[in-house]
Amino acid sequence: MPEIVIIVALACVTATLAVGAAVLLRARDLLERIVALDLLTAVGVALLALLAYLREAAYYLDAALALAALSFVATLAAVRANRRGGPFR
Repeated sequence: MPEIVIIVALACVTATLAVGAAVLLRARDLLERIVALDLLTAVGVALLALLAYLREAAYYLDAALALAALSFVATLAAVRANRRGGPFR
Protein backbone atom coordinates (compact mmCIF):
# COMPACT_ATOMS: atom_id res chain seq x y z
CA MET A 1 0.00 0.00 0.00
CA PRO A 2 2.65 2.66 0.81
CA GLU A 3 4.34 1.99 -2.53
CA ILE A 4 1.16 2.93 -4.36
CA VAL A 5 0.96 6.20 -2.45
CA ILE A 6 4.59 6.96 -3.28
CA ILE A 7 4.00 6.23 -6.96
CA VAL A 8 0.98 8.56 -7.01
CA ALA A 9 3.01 11.23 -5.19
CA LEU A 10 5.82 10.84 -7.73
CA ALA A 11 3.31 11.31 -10.55
CA CYS A 12 1.87 14.44 -8.93
CA VAL A 13 5.29 15.93 -8.26
CA THR A 14 6.38 15.18 -11.82
CA ALA A 15 3.26 16.92 -13.14
CA THR A 16 4.06 19.89 -10.91
CA LEU A 17 7.57 19.89 -12.35
CA ALA A 18 6.14 20.14 -15.87
CA VAL A 19 3.81 22.98 -14.86
CA GLY A 20 6.69 24.81 -13.18
CA ALA A 21 8.79 24.49 -16.32
CA ALA A 22 5.94 25.91 -18.40
CA VAL A 23 5.59 28.84 -15.99
CA LEU A 24 9.33 29.45 -16.20
CA LEU A 25 9.24 29.53 -19.98
CA ARG A 26 6.25 31.86 -20.08
CA ALA A 27 7.44 34.27 -17.38
CA ARG A 28 7.74 37.86 -18.52
CA ASP A 29 9.37 39.44 -15.49
CA LEU A 30 12.62 38.55 -13.76
CA LEU A 31 10.88 38.11 -10.41
CA GLU A 32 8.45 35.62 -11.96
CA ARG A 33 11.41 33.65 -13.27
CA ILE A 34 13.05 33.67 -9.84
CA VAL A 35 9.87 32.36 -8.21
CA ALA A 36 9.45 29.70 -10.92
CA LEU A 37 13.03 28.52 -10.43
CA ASP A 38 12.45 28.40 -6.68
CA LEU A 39 9.35 26.28 -7.32
CA LEU A 40 11.32 23.93 -9.55
CA THR A 41 14.01 23.44 -6.92
CA ALA A 42 11.38 22.78 -4.25
CA VAL A 43 9.83 20.16 -6.52
CA GLY A 44 13.28 18.70 -7.09
CA VAL A 45 13.77 18.42 -3.33
CA ALA A 46 10.42 16.64 -3.07
CA LEU A 47 11.40 14.24 -5.85
CA LEU A 48 14.68 13.44 -4.14
CA ALA A 49 12.92 12.84 -0.82
CA LEU A 50 10.42 10.49 -2.46
CA LEU A 51 13.20 8.63 -4.23
CA ALA A 52 15.06 8.29 -0.94
CA TYR A 53 12.06 6.58 0.57
CA LEU A 54 11.32 4.46 -2.48
CA ARG A 55 14.88 3.20 -2.99
CA GLU A 56 15.84 3.24 0.70
CA ALA A 57 19.01 5.23 0.03
CA ALA A 58 20.00 7.99 2.42
CA TYR A 59 22.23 9.82 -0.04
CA TYR A 60 19.14 11.13 -1.86
CA LEU A 61 18.21 12.99 1.32
CA ASP A 62 21.71 14.45 1.50
CA ALA A 63 21.35 15.70 -2.07
CA ALA A 64 17.90 17.12 -1.27
CA LEU A 65 19.24 19.01 1.73
CA ALA A 66 22.16 20.42 -0.27
CA LEU A 67 19.81 21.45 -3.10
CA ALA A 68 17.45 23.18 -0.66
CA ALA A 69 20.29 25.13 0.96
CA LEU A 70 21.76 26.20 -2.37
CA SER A 71 18.34 27.17 -3.67
CA PHE A 72 17.67 29.34 -0.63
CA VAL A 73 20.95 31.20 -0.99
CA ALA A 74 20.56 31.57 -4.76
CA THR A 75 17.04 32.95 -4.41
CA LEU A 76 18.16 35.53 -1.87
CA ALA A 77 21.10 36.55 -4.05
CA ALA A 78 18.93 36.84 -7.18
CA VAL A 79 16.31 38.97 -5.45
CA ARG A 80 18.95 41.18 -3.89
CA ALA A 81 20.66 41.63 -7.27
CA ASN A 82 17.33 42.47 -8.88
CA ARG A 83 16.43 45.08 -6.27
CA ARG A 84 19.77 46.86 -6.49
CA GLY A 85 20.04 46.80 -10.27
CA GLY A 86 23.05 44.48 -10.45
CA PRO A 87 24.98 41.91 -8.48
CA PHE A 88 27.70 44.25 -7.21
CA ARG A 89 25.92 47.49 -6.40
